Amino acid sequence: MATQSRRRLNFILGFSLYFVAVWYLWYTPVIYPLKIFVVLLHEASHALAMLATGGTVSHITLDPNQGGLMVGAGGWAFLTLSAGYLGSLALGALLVKASQWKRVAPGTLLALVGGVVLALTLIYVRNAFGLFFGFAFGASLVVSGRKLSPDWSRRLMMGIGLTSVLYAILDIKSDILDRPHLRSDAAMLAELTGIPTVAWGIIWITIAVVAAGLLLRSAYRSA
Repeated sequence: MATQSRRRLNFILGFSLYFVAVWYLWYTPVIYPLKIFVVLLHEASHALAMLATGGTVSHITLDPNQGGLMVGAGGWAFLTLSAGYLGSLALGALLVKASQWKRVAPGTLLALVGGVVLALTLIYVRNAFGLFFGFAFGASLVVSGRKLSPDWSRRLMMGIGLTSVLYAILDIKSDILDRPHLRSDAAMLAELTGIPTVAWGIIWITIAVVAAGLLLRSAYRSA
């Protein structure tokens, strides 16, 4: 029990340090690549939903101002529009859970994530900034997975996952609740369903906050 208590205390201290660091570095170049990565997850989630419901995906673009666009046709519009914010949240949560897996080496998992980013970039990304970012970020994860120790690979994957979850929540607040006039996923979903943009924002951010809380509780109990 003492060992488990110590691990849980270390988890609380580590998460607290992570949160403070992200809070102070949020608008600096240190966090910027992770923000663009979450944009990529957002657009990839749209693409996966469109493909899963019978549509076709043409391409993805990434904007240096933390914007993105997925261009495709067909599929179930309701699911495709809903998949962006919630999909990036789910993929971030998956990275956090993967960092706790015991059966596969953390470095192998980190390199695998990098490989997926490289493949996604090669297949779908079509603008210069997006190509540069996707190849650079994906390659850096592959190299990190091969070079870092298991503990640091695990920490890096968890940090990326936690930042993805946090950014998804902040993105919903910024894009939908604070600026409902924007042409966001929620605004297009409002046109499709008749349910107001802000209502979708409230639904999504509630899901995101609850999911983040459950994820942290699970991580704490597994520590």
